[in-house]
Amino acid sequence: MDNPAAGPFGSTRPLRQSNTVSDGAAFLPIQPGRQIPDLAVTGGETTQSIASTATSNATKKYIPPRNTGARADFGNRRRTVPATGPSGKASSSDPISAPSAASGGVPEPTTEYLEQASLAACRLDAPKPTLVVIDLNGTLLYRPHRRNPSRFVERPHARDFLRRCIDRHHVVIWSSARPENVRRMLGQLLSPDYLGRVIAVWGRDRFGLTEHDYNQRTQCYKRLTRLWEDPLVAASHPQAADGVAWSQANTVLIDDSAEKARSEPHNAVTLPEFAGDLNERPRVLPLVEEYLDALTMQLDVSTYIKVKPFTIVDNSSMPVAVVEEGEK
Repeated sequence: MDNPAAGPFGSTRPLRQSNTVSDGAAFLPIQPGRQIPDLAVTGGETTQSIASTATSNATKKYIPPRNTGARADFGNRRRTVPATGPSGKASSSDPISAPSAASGGVPEPTTEYLEQASLAACRLDAPKPTLVVIDLNGTLLYRPHRRNPSRFVERPHARDFLRRCIDRHHVVIWSSARPENVRRMLGQLLSPDYLGRVIAVWGRDRFGLTEHDYNQRTQCYKRLTRLWEDPLVAASHPQAADGVAWSQANTVLIDDSAEKARSEPHNAVTLPEFAGDLNERPRVLPLVEEYLDALTMQLDVSTYIKVKPFTIVDNSSMPVAVVEEGEK
């Protein structure tokens, strides 16, 4: 179910050129997109030392934070999956099960990852290229009826948010939905020219699931290492020719599930799950844009997210500790 060379849509997009700013970081200019048939996406830093000393906060077991968007924490348990119908596909009433060992099991962040995220945050003088990995269902869209997969309710500002991310960052779409449903969601959100500027579009077939787990309500984990190791995604970094790579320092995962980010928890911007409320307050996506602006100014985004995670205060129009004075 997993092809490392190409997902449900090929990743063969030409590299974007970058302009170099005064501190040596690259800033992403906007290039016109190109139209492609059938929604087929074409399409991914210099290593810098950190003077501060790592604080040893690494633990052997990571317990993800509780939040309104988080899924169940499976730990190392596996739940029994009930029998399915003739199609072999799970229904929405089936419980979510942990992935089998053959599908990779339940990941934990490595000690090295946690140690790096524990370093002191360091602000840059200019923004740097950032890989923004964006989920769809529950984050930008809501599907009211599973039997009608072509009808979606868009989160307020979803289209503008996605277009601005593509204009300002390097974007990958990664959804646990089946590829055909990913096509439908993106067909509603993006025009072909914007879709053509997305680095890669990954669906359920990019999680390394066994055929059995693929057809069940299996918890999916977005291991960012899979993206970083993908040749076509790696090649999209504007300084890839100089050996600079996408990494923990410059990748942000936007999702409504903290559990999906279990392997790299301090690269996650976790949103409240969108369930179709067009009157949600505050408007979430504009706040996420502000937070992304702050992250592009960080030497290592994981060190910033660890101490100042994206949080929304009830009955407030501002997120907690998103942009401090002088940071934007």
